Amino acid sequence: MIEARHLRVLRAVAATGSFSAAGRELGCTQPAVSQQMKALEASVGTPLLVRGGREMRLTQAGEALVRHASGILAGLTAAEEEVAAIAGLRAGRVRLVSFPSGSSTLVPTALAALRAAHPGTRVSLVEAEPPRSVEMLREGDCDIALAFRYEGAAGAEEWDDLVVRPLLTDRLVGLVPERHRLARDGSAGPVAIGELADEPWIAGCPRCRGQLVEVCESAGFTPRIDFATDDYPAVVGLVGAGLGVAVLPQLAIESVRPRGARTVTLEPAVRREIVALTLPDLAQVPAVTATLEHLAIAAGRK
Repeated sequence: MIEARHLRVLRAVAATGSFSAAGRELGCTQPAVSQQMKALEASVGTPLLVRGGREMRLTQAGEALVRHASGILAGLTAAEEEVAAIAGLRAGRVRLVSFPSGSSTLVPTALAALRAAHPGTRVSLVEAEPPRSVEMLREGDCDIALAFRYEGAAGAEEWDDLVVRPLLTDRLVGLVPERHRLARDGSAGPVAIGELADEPWIAGCPRCRGQLVEVCESAGFTPRIDFATDDYPAVVGLVGAGLGVAVLPQLAIESVRPRGARTVTLEPAVRREIVALTLPDLAQVPAVTATLEHLAIAAGRK
């Protein structure tokens, strides 16, 4: 294997014409230069220099290696400078994937602060709900995944191989039309979800939909789902038009102005844990670490 330090010595010898002059240029002794040249010749398996009296010249193999050495060393220098820039957060790239309500609430605040602190770090964003977002992380399609899971849900071990950064706990709230009887009585306190048993429902993303059915069945009824959409503004619009009721995360309500709809506190309380996920090796990358820190700050965890 050819080592970069040996190439630097060869280039110095070729430029100066002697081991002693090369040593002075490189800041080392003449024997050290001679030793490294012998090691390089052993690595390539052929002589690189012809030594004759005071004169020293390159063999054909030596000329070929010197010709390539400049490009190789220049490339290594550029690589070292780029890595140093990334390590020092003067440069870097982070690929982030987030579910929609996280994209509209946590992500903008976090990325604005990250850009102010480290303007050389670039972050790209795509949207996906878990478990797809977690699959993207494992498949190498992103560096950080914002995800969520419901308290008490099965499969808590699904993230055991990942670095999990807790961000916040998000409570689900009921959403009813503003003329609904529960909207008028909303000041009376929490509403048992069973009181909505006979209502038509608007359901959200597949994971949220499954959680809704589970909660309703534990309260003794199966919800009649008339509409299903992954788009939170669409859910709010359908409820506001009087077409049904819904359960949405508080984070989603914060990102949408619920015209024509009112929120109610539901019992039993249903919460979801919002986290940022990354791979153990990626957690050591400075740009990824900085992004995780700013997401935690945006969520109020710092």
